[in-house]
Amino acid sequence: MAHSPFVSDVTRADFASQVLEKSRQVPVLVDFWAAWCGPCQMLMPVLARVADDYRGRFHLAKVNTDAERELATQYGIRSLPTVKLFRDGAVVDEFLGVQSETVIRQLIDRHLPRPADATIERALAAAQAGRTDESLALFRSAVAEDPSYDRAKIELARVLLTLPPDGNVATRIAESEKLLDGLPPVKRSDADVIGLRTRIDFLRIVESAPPLPELERMVAANPTDAQALYQLSAHKALAGDYEPAMEYLLEMVRRDRRYGDDAGRKTLVGLFTLLGNGNPLVTKYRGLLSRTLN
Repeated sequence: MAHSPFVSDVTRADFASQVLEKSRQVPVLVDFWAAWCGPCQMLMPVLARVADDYRGRFHLAKVNTDAERELATQYGIRSLPTVKLFRDGAVVDEFLGVQSETVIRQLIDRHLPRPADATIERALAAAQAGRTDESLALFRSAVAEDPSYDRAKIELARVLLTLPPDGNVATRIAESEKLLDGLPPVKRSDADVIGLRTRIDFLRIVESAPPLPELERMVAANPTDAQALYQLSAHKALAGDYEPAMEYLLEMVRRDRRYGDDAGRKTLVGLFTLLGNGNPLVTKYRGLLSRTLN
């Protein structure tokens, strides 16, 4: 196992190059183990056999946690064996304890490059260049080419849901929901999928709402109108004008928690997920929400 080109022992000194950087080329499976751990000894030959069978399509990195306690602490290792899969410099999957070879192969296969990736990259380039119809056709082709590929489904749903609201919004929502409903349960809880669900909620709100100028007049005339605040926040969020959207939702929390079964707070939290924890507006309004609730 030590002489396999597909397996390496990794320390803190070379973890960045052998795991983080290498994972930008191929998935890297990191086995956190210890010599005294019986289950670790059982798992090692299984992992090595899979690595040899895949012939470099992924790399197996082994971390001795007794010698590399800092790495074990950094990655939150609390039981052995723990195996984490890195892709593009980050942990994207993991398992604890001894697993069957079938389970291990399934985990790896989820993160290997797929034939549809080339089509997806062309679709993303078309979307970035504003060629929406071409982008949608390519994404649909990728889904048809690889119906079990979660990435293709998510990217197609993302494009469908980021188009400006128009007369086809109901059709686009239905297609997006079908794509997202077809994801495995574990994937449906990902932040990007939850964010897309939040966008669907906004589109539905706008679909039945008055035009934006009218809503703005309604809120100016009656700042306590929870429904108008709710609909106006959806308009703003879909336009990418997130701070006013958050402000309107926060105002709903302040004035009327009963509207829509606490819709202001729930939608604001959904917007946090859509934007991600690193967004400064999320930090600001999460604090404001906490102070409002307390």
